[in-house]
Amino acid sequence: MNPPMNPPMESPTSLPDARPLAELAARLAAEGRLRGIRSADGKAAGSGALGDLAVRGVTHDSRAVVQGGLFVAIPGQRTDGHDFARAAVTAGAAAALIVERPLPEVAVPQLVVDRARTALATAAAWWYGDPSRALTVVGVTGTDGKTTTSYLAVAALEAAGIQTGMIGTIATRIGGRTDDHSAHATTPEAPELQAALRAMVEGGDAIAIVETTSHGLAMDRVAAIDYDIAILTNLTHEHLELHGTWEAYRDAKLSLFSRLTGPSATGIVNLDDPSAGFFIGVTRETGATVITYGMQPGADIRATRITEDASGLTAELETPDGPAVLELRLAGRFNVHNALAVMALGRVLRLDPAAIQRGLAGLERVPGRMERLDHGQPFGVVVDFAHSPASLQAVLDLLAPSAAARGGGLIAVFGSAGERDTAKRPQMGRIAGERCRLIVVTDEDPRGEDRDAILDEIARGAEAAGRRRGHDLMLIPDRRAAIEAAFDAARPGDIVLLAGKGHERSIIGPDGEQPWDETSVATEILAGMGYRR
Repeated sequence: MNPPMNPPMESPTSLPDARPLAELAARLAAEGRLRGIRSADGKAAGSGALGDLAVRGVTHDSRAVVQGGLFVAIPGQRTDGHDFARAAVTAGAAAALIVERPLPEVAVPQLVVDRARTALATAAAWWYGDPSRALTVVGVTGTDGKTTTSYLAVAALEAAGIQTGMIGTIATRIGGRTDDHSAHATTPEAPELQAALRAMVEGGDAIAIVETTSHGLAMDRVAAIDYDIAILTNLTHEHLELHGTWEAYRDAKLSLFSRLTGPSATGIVNLDDPSAGFFIGVTRETGATVITYGMQPGADIRATRITEDASGLTAELETPDGPAVLELRLAGRFNVHNALAVMALGRVLRLDPAAIQRGLAGLERVPGRMERLDHGQPFGVVVDFAHSPASLQAVLDLLAPSAAARGGGLIAVFGSAGERDTAKRPQMGRIAGERCRLIVVTDEDPRGEDRDAILDEIARGAEAAGRRRGHDLMLIPDRRAAIEAAFDAARPGDIVLLAGKGHERSIIGPDGEQPWDETSVATEILAGMGYRR
């Protein structure tokens, strides 16, 4: 790991226009990925058949192949990249292919590999000059809290004088500039990811904070990244539509920690999480250092007391450097855990604890996370990205005392994504049913699924908790109409939680993405009710 207080290691300020394909073939062979080479006439050949052939880019998208580029054919759940290889070549773009099976009808050189997704990661890293080797890369993984932890990390590290890049759910930060994005995938595909890391190197960033999802790990998007530090926020029920079982989901997260190598590599683990032991064990198996955080006795960075008021959070800490007081301007006691992870990160990087605390205290908001909308209405409105059973429960439990103190109750507006984990739907309905006086179930991102069927699955969980349709349980697919219904039903003192969309800028339906901005829509509805402050 390069000391972050020093400039990044030397790196070219620009990439070559073309690179020899034989060089990539040799790398794939060294990794045990290469199964064979086919010449342009479709015959099996050795590396000499590639001659001086050079490629001018790497992509898995046939629509994005540049002239003289390398097209990687990836078999997918719905489409197979091999079916688009001829189109990429016919268009005059692709000069070569990486495939899992030879395509004799496509007359360009082909590298035959065992797994195209992994080869794409290798090819992308090769093309962009392995930028992760010039950065200290921090992978943040977990079911919830990745985005807030990443924002806190950037704020803290930059307060300590370290220019820091970030690749996350809400935005990408490169060279001191943050650009929001609307993509629903946290971890980009390998070419986009490696391009962003290369831009960080050239933009002067010393550290890269990378939100690292189970999808990104299981689908090898991050396979060619050299991770120096890994952070676990927590692990709860999510994404079983991809992984199939809880154990497979956990193992995907564990694989981030198994990638840590070298004496300076470190795993930062939430000791309060029930799965902490697995992550500590895997980290130690790699020879990496473990540092823990949480509220349990024995945590290296421990919060012993937490208080919350209108201005934010205050936590009393025990650290290896002695007692400390942490102040945050964010709402939600769970954010103390996110901040403790960053305190641990600062210690791993040997940064001034006071500077880290100053940076944490300076972060005022994370878009779409516990955002309160106050336009003079007599009820509270909170926008949050909570979209898993655990995160929904945490937010509702946080808001319940505030609503009770105002003489009100909770109203939750939420849904569940289509073509994703179905087992969590009744769980979320039950959680809301046990905590809310009114539930409004609505679209999140139905995609190609029957939207009414999704809502019905959630409603069954709420009904198991005693809620009744048409009384204290509404099923309204149209999200704007659902929010309007919730606001109309809100009494003075109530708090209405709009959960599941947060920062996202679209709703994905059967016809693709439709523009959506939860905060703007809620503000418009409040204005229509006469609340415009």
